[in-house]
Amino acid sequence: MSNVKEELLQMYKKSQADITSQLDEIDKNRKIYPLWTVREIIAHLSGWDDSITGMLNALLKGEVPPTPAARGVDVYNAETVSTREGLSYDHVIREYYNTREKILALISQANDDILSKLSILPWGEEGSVAMLVKFFSEHEAEHAEDIKKFIETATQK
Repeated sequence: MSNVKEELLQMYKKSQADITSQLDEIDKNRKIYPLWTVREIIAHLSGWDDSITGMLNALLKGEVPPTPAARGVDVYNAETVSTREGLSYDHVIREYYNTREKILALISQANDDILSKLSILPWGEEGSVAMLVKFFSEHEAEHAEDIKKFIETATQK
């Protein structure tokens, strides 16, 4: 396995482990951000995983990737969370795990050229799958850190 591929796989597995290791420590209905509970954060992450899956599927087929966030990142965030609004917490968690497994499998299938090739990102700018996965694993780690801080603050009271 190539270093690029291995690095991306490990990065995404670690960021997922960082966030999921805390899920049992916090009330799933507790607001972490003014508008989002843990459930909404996971729904948000699943939405972006969907976009990465779309990009990888297209590139593996030699097609132009879709741009589901072309109307803007904030609009896409709101849509991905609201479309999962009626789903149970357990359903959202299962979806998150399933979507992440799809991404990991697609990364494993891709070669370095596909992972590093400049293409269209989900919001219409140019970038690579490697750049996107690195960005979102760091973004997921930020959410994990916010949840961790919230848990620490709640246990100090």
